[in-house]
Amino acid sequence: MINTHNIPKAELHLHLEGSMKPTLVRHLAKRNGLIAPENIFAPDETYIWKDFLDFLKVYDQATLMLKTTQDYRDMTYAYLEESAQVNTLYAELIYSTDHALLCGVSIEDSLNGVIQGIEDAKRDFGIEARILLAFVRHFGVDSCVNVAKWAAANPHPLITGVNLAGDEIHFPAEQFSVAFRIAADAGLGCTAHAGEMMGPESVWQAIDTLPINRVGHGVRSIEDNKLIEALMKRNITLEVCPGSNIALQVYADFTQHPLRRLKDLGVTVTLSSDDPPFFATSLANEYDNAVRYFQFNEKELLEMTRNSLKAAFVDENTRQKLLARVAV
Repeated sequence: MINTHNIPKAELHLHLEGSMKPTLVRHLAKRNGLIAPENIFAPDETYIWKDFLDFLKVYDQATLMLKTTQDYRDMTYAYLEESAQVNTLYAELIYSTDHALLCGVSIEDSLNGVIQGIEDAKRDFGIEARILLAFVRHFGVDSCVNVAKWAAANPHPLITGVNLAGDEIHFPAEQFSVAFRIAADAGLGCTAHAGEMMGPESVWQAIDTLPINRVGHGVRSIEDNKLIEALMKRNITLEVCPGSNIALQVYADFTQHPLRRLKDLGVTVTLSSDDPPFFATSLANEYDNAVRYFQFNEKELLEMTRNSLKAAFVDENTRQKLLARVAV
């Protein structure tokens, strides 16, 4: 099997708060004088949850241990350090201002920590990262509009996009069109989760009602041939997270997952890890699994990395420098 360790990698779909391993959550709890939620930790540095909505609850419990700028810095640095060790060149971090406020941390204080973590990791490891602000569906439309307005009023070179996340089942994409329009008008890149817990109709709604050129997951597009054609015609990139899809039982196992079929049909696909310790995966695992289960060769792996960099919400100068580091 191909040794993927030295394959240059890039990640477009990583929930920053969802990158924390239980060891880090315990450390933050102790530092902040809190009691770690031990009932959500599995013995192998993963988490215990039952289904998608329970996963969201467990995610929130872990996030509540974040209380300071230093916590946010350490969380960011830990993820980027580990990523750099497996030759990840670039990562986009989905960061939730709503979760920070729930933790009692201001947007400014939490964001300063994330920025410091990104800058420290770039200095120490050479990895590039950017921030995508999360529009969390189940926190409501008004909350998402407020996040968009804040972003428009507080531009920062490391904040380059927004991502609609959260409960896809009960909060259709079209409800958030105003928030997306504010973000797009402010020059931010736009992407949205769709076609994961819901079928192709959720992808149609996202691409027809939101100003997006990427879809988070989008794997259930495989169920609609016309949608496949639309994704290719509109040059929409899918941020595919196979390990997450298996863990959440979108598909029973890797033999059922459509990554290879989507690629062979001509859809632009990328690889990401989503919430790695929650789904017992990592970006390195996703590249390994692309070889093991989908028979991707080295050229195809490099193509997916280049797909990620081409679709990244990053300035053109940085994009070209990163692409130059990926062999054709």
